[in-house]
Amino acid sequence: MRATDIIRAKRDGAALTREAVNFFVAGVTDGSFPDYQASALLMAIVLKGMTPEETAWLTTAMVRSGIKVDLSSIPGVKVDKHSTGGVGDKASLVLAPLAAACGVKVPMMSGRGLGHTGGTLDKLQSIAGFRVDLSLDELKAALEKTGVAMLGQTAQIAPADKKLYALRDVTGTVESIPLITASIMSKKIAEGIDALVLDVKTGRGAFMKTVEDSRKLARSLVDTGNRSGVRTEAFITAMDAPLGSAVGNALEVIECVETLKGRGPKELEELSVLLAARMVLAAGLARSRADADAQVRKALASGAGVEKWREIVAQQGGDPRTVDDYNLMPSVPTRHMVTANRAGYLSVLDAELVGRATVALGAGRNKVDDVVDPAVGAMVLAHPGDPLSRGDPIVELHYRRESDLAAAMDLLGRAIEIADEPPPVLPLVVEEVK
Repeated sequence: MRATDIIRAKRDGAALTREAVNFFVAGVTDGSFPDYQASALLMAIVLKGMTPEETAWLTTAMVRSGIKVDLSSIPGVKVDKHSTGGVGDKASLVLAPLAAACGVKVPMMSGRGLGHTGGTLDKLQSIAGFRVDLSLDELKAALEKTGVAMLGQTAQIAPADKKLYALRDVTGTVESIPLITASIMSKKIAEGIDALVLDVKTGRGAFMKTVEDSRKLARSLVDTGNRSGVRTEAFITAMDAPLGSAVGNALEVIECVETLKGRGPKELEELSVLLAARMVLAAGLARSRADADAQVRKALASGAGVEKWREIVAQQGGDPRTVDDYNLMPSVPTRHMVTANRAGYLSVLDAELVGRATVALGAGRNKVDDVVDPAVGAMVLAHPGDPLSRGDPIVELHYRRESDLAAAMDLLGRAIEIADEPPPVLPLVVEEVK
């Protein structure tokens, strides 16, 4: 079997055999399938798609490229949450401590920024000393002590996905339902969880731009998870504009802590509470949805959630003083305010373009080996539907270099639209998929 034959078959629209899929994944894992050929096959998959059977085979092969973690020694149902990626999408840092404060065990394996979207690992590493490279023993120790372990892929878990994830980020091969499904579910199945709650984004800032495509992705993820023995459900949520106000790693961490203190943006709090409550329900710790919701809201109001966050930070080597002193978080002194050029209503704040603008400032990666600047980013000061007068602030950019600012401003100029009438706004939660 040759790599060129597999690439050619998929290029021409043929369904790959299970043997071909296994050959590809094994070759990516051991390096015998070089990056340039892997990239070619990824592009062919984006253009030609995969059948459900191919997607299932790809997921299974990626799980088997490493080990499957055994968490049976830790009491309780293990529940994770995963988002398909958005701009300002920081809910994981709020819901994990809230769910854990209610007794859920949360092993949360996350990724880095992908394309225009932020990554949970990049946000966590903006906290001085915070370790995401936990060993499997450290993962279990964190779960036992705090109820949460927030980590990146270890070398043993789905190593094929780790390589493919990095390639997809820089080769324009992110937006593919089979590739997204296999990437997400291989990690989730391999981490040894019992249940999974998914947040599938839809809209301008999501990889799936339409509700129809987001529904297809949600169904693919849910079906793949359930077939593999992981109880899986999904919510489709809006991502036309950034979630909350902060976009950028340290800025988003601060906003998450503020949310845990009851002072964060309403939509971030509501989404975090919703997803955390479903995790509580999936763990069997609530009698009903209403009971789960009440438990999570109590953890938020009582301060149990923010105290759990402090424990998580300390457990993983981070500086817990950052919970109270934001001056300990990375920052830049230079700011630029983007203002309204006319009166009216903010009709569009394109999340993808805002995300790309923060990547231009250094908050994300254009190449695999790019170094992320944790301090730069944007604060969204007006949201779609808000009335504006000429000169009103819309976005505040936190930047380090003038050359980066110029590139970001070009993108933001296309991201903002002002109209005479307020726009229709998609509800935060579009639908549920089980």
